[in-house]
Amino acid sequence: MYQYHNETFRNHNFDQANLQDGELSNCLFEQCTFQGALLEEMTSTGCRFVDCDFSGALLNASYHKESAFTNCKFTGANLFVSKFENCKMVGSDFSNASLAGITLAGGDWSYTNLRHTNLSRQDLRHIRFAEADLMGCNLQKSDLRSADLSNVQLSQCKLKGADLREAKLDGIDLKSLDLQGVRLDIQQAVLLARSLGAKVGN
Repeated sequence: MYQYHNETFRNHNFDQANLQDGELSNCLFEQCTFQGALLEEMTSTGCRFVDCDFSGALLNASYHKESAFTNCKFTGANLFVSKFENCKMVGSDFSNASLAGITLAGGDWSYTNLRHTNLSRQDLRHIRFAEADLMGCNLQKSDLRSADLSNVQLSQCKLKGADLREAKLDGIDLKSLDLQGVRLDIQQAVLLARSLGAKVGN
């Protein structure tokens, strides 16, 4: 097992490297590439990854706490049963990544590409998803209370049984969604009714 603490790496090539079961804390990785790297069961705490490329990397069962992955590429990466706790993921792209069993616990996932991800039955309360692309995601029975869904792409999402109470829905066309079984608060229900042409009030 390796440990990196308070290290800084810029433009470093970690492609195909074996970095399994390691521990990173308070490190900075800027414009580094991890293409095809083996990162299973590694942990990061308080680290920052800026403009890094994890394409094709294996991050199975990795755990990340209060780390930042900003504008990173995870194209084709495997994140099976990985966990991100209170992480900042702004602008990162998960196109064609394997996200089965992934856990999102808090954090900022604004402007991310999470298309077709299965996030069913997850506790997604208070997570910031503003401007994210969640097209085709499975959000059935997920708890999205107080989440920020402003201007999120939700087309083709499965929402049955989801809890959207107190979530920010600015810019969302509610009438275009299948809201069967979805829990809404009073204010959201009024917005929905008005979007369907109803006159609400006395």
